[in-house]
Amino acid sequence: MKRIPDLSAALWRKSSYSDGGQTNCVEVADGHPGIVPVRDSKVPAGQVLLFAASSWSAFVHGVKETA
Repeated sequence: MKRIPDLSAALWRKSSYSDGGQTNCVEVADGHPGIVPVRDSKVPAGQVLLFAASSWSAFVHGVKETA
């Protein structure tokens, strides 16, 4: 059975590439071994997506390769 982490005290951060505003950003929360919680910064109380850390790492690597 997979356990959903308690994210009530999570510290969310935006990419250093964000424009610093409140629109068009995703936020991630560090400190959850093996997973990366991701949410929409425009809807902080909305649904959180959980990605395997290895999948998130591959995504970030791919984004950097195309930038």
